[in-house]
Amino acid sequence: MPPQLYHLAAFVISTAVVLLTTPLVKKIGLKSGYFDPPGGRKVHQHPMVRLGGVSIFLGTLVALLLVWWLGGFSNLSPDREHEIWGVTLGGLGFFLIGLADDLFTLSPFLRLLLQTTVACCAWSVGVQIEFLSIPFMGLTELPVWINLPITVIWLVGMANAINWIDGLDGLAAGVSGIAAVVMLIVCLFMNQPAALIAAALAGGALGFLRYNFNPAQIFMGDGGAYFMGFTLAGVGVIGLVKGLTTVAVLLPYLILAVPILDMSAVIIERLRHGNSPFKADKRHLHHRLLKAGVPHRFTVLFIYALTLWVGSLALVFSGVPSGIVYAIAATALLSYTGWRVRKHARQ
Repeated sequence: MPPQLYHLAAFVISTAVVLLTTPLVKKIGLKSGYFDPPGGRKVHQHPMVRLGGVSIFLGTLVALLLVWWLGGFSNLSPDREHEIWGVTLGGLGFFLIGLADDLFTLSPFLRLLLQTTVACCAWSVGVQIEFLSIPFMGLTELPVWINLPITVIWLVGMANAINWIDGLDGLAAGVSGIAAVVMLIVCLFMNQPAALIAAALAGGALGFLRYNFNPAQIFMGDGGAYFMGFTLAGVGVIGLVKGLTTVAVLLPYLILAVPILDMSAVIIERLRHGNSPFKADKRHLHHRLLKAGVPHRFTVLFIYALTLWVGSLALVFSGVPSGIVYAIAATALLSYTGWRVRKHARQ
């Protein structure tokens, strides 16, 4: 089978599994009482099942297992195989942590402890940020005592960043799906096996929008958000940073700039006002846009456009053919949506 067909198969299989299983997950959640009531910081007006991450995880996992069975991961070196397993099993660990939180409500400390443990396990099998691009020094190899904490902070931080933006219908799924598609394109261009993981995740995230876009029928919950955040971060490490060039090292941070900057800004604001950085509030970008009068759907679409724009810049910097064309189109789209946002905010 041509290599490109493996990626297409991963995307299609993952999407199909999500589309088929999500209604069943929703039915089980309603019957068992695992749903999110409205009120407080919540935007939804009706009880919503928060177990949609089960479908996203199943779609991604089934797609990867079938592609592996078909030979999509053949001819990998032992180190590459360990990295693929590290991201896959690490994603399982983060999904289970989130699912446990959805079902039983874990304490923030326990969640962080478990996430750190899983991230350390992933690091131990090769999911490592071994290089950083340092101003005036170029590409710099990191010693283990720096490599480990930076990798753990990246993996755990991105899992929580995706969870933090999961505040509007379809927002986290769409942002993750767009980021996964961009990573897929760049990984294919760099001939990285992590492209298969990106393809499966993209299919699962975008397929979930069928039930999650406004008005949402189901939420992904912490299980889905942690799984997608960790997997995106893991693909960024083994599929992009491993490219061992200054540009490649920077690509994951550019592709995921929207959730990274949103989380960073919120933490700074909370600390500036003397609050805990982990105390939930309405300081996120989507909350600010809603407060300014931007409609729910258009707030989500604007953040999609912003994510697509930074992704298009990553295509340009990575040297993907026609990348500049995509960047121009994404810039035009962002300009239009930005103009619409300003128009709504003035009303």
